[in-house]
Amino acid sequence: MRRVKLDRIDRRILRDLQADGRMTNVELARRAGISAPPCLRRVRALEEAGYIRGYHADINPEALGFHVTVFAQVGLSSQAEQDLKRFEDLVNSWPEVRECNMLAGETDFLLKIVASDWDSYQRFLTTRLTAAPNVSHVKSALAIRQSKFAPGVPVDVDVGPEIKDEDDEEE
Repeated sequence: MRRVKLDRIDRRILRDLQADGRMTNVELARRAGISAPPCLRRVRALEEAGYIRGYHADINPEALGFHVTVFAQVGLSSQAEQDLKRFEDLVNSWPEVRECNMLAGETDFLLKIVASDWDSYQRFLTTRLTAAPNVSHVKSALAIRQSKFAPGVPVDVDVGPEIKDEDDEEE
């Protein structure tokens, strides 16, 4: 993975692709103010450098029968690295868990879990999550509604840190 300098055009490309990953290269180039071939080269360089990790469809969970979203705060009995890794590996095998974040503080992990209904979540909770090795406690919070969904990060085209190549010398 090679690093690239992020200039205003790169940040614009990142911002626009984050907002609409299906945008054509021609439209992306037009918005960035460059022609299509250099735009495509820049996108490929951003992908290779790891700034763009992938492209995803935003699926409506309710359309597929997932009417419940729960945030579960999970505490483990042991925080030894091998125990943390085992828990993360187990969580990665559960398709209902859509996000898993290790936290600092009294909660070890925060999981975002989807289920068809509350009873389905409770079955998951009792047969998988609380039954998992090393899990000491789980605190569940039912999401009532989502008022904001902004995946990714804020990308300010005009103002932002200049990301330098690793080979650049300090001045």
